[in-house]
Amino acid sequence: MKTSFVARLLFAALVGLLIMSTPKAALADINDYEFQLIEPTIQAGADRIVTVRLLNKKTGKPVSDAVIFASRLDMAPDGMQEMVTKVVPMPGTEPGSYRFKANFSMAGRWQLSLRARVQGETGTVESKLVVTAQK
Repeated sequence: MKTSFVARLLFAALVGLLIMSTPKAALADINDYEFQLIEPTIQAGADRIVTVRLLNKKTGKPVSDAVIFASRLDMAPDGMQEMVTKVVPMPGTEPGSYRFKANFSMAGRWQLSLRARVQGETGTVESKLVVTAQK
């Protein structure tokens, strides 16, 4: 009986040592990621393409494996949140670039709101970028 208690105690100590000595993956904080507009100005009109880049701010490297699960384009910067247009995801052309097709029906400032998940990270990258549509 005493032998099994000592064996269990040694086993628990060994498991604890293994857990503590296992290297942990050095993951970035979700706040280390940001979306950036490639071109902050676009021509007003139908079927315009907006391109953004997702970067790891610490490394400066693009992040190409993010899953964008929410996008919205409206005229909130000009006080017209109700002026919303459909955003259609398009294939990116470079690593870490994400493209969207939208109808910029009038000139002004449009807010592109994005929410994304980065693989291997907990939390959500959220961004609100202002695109200026010109006549």
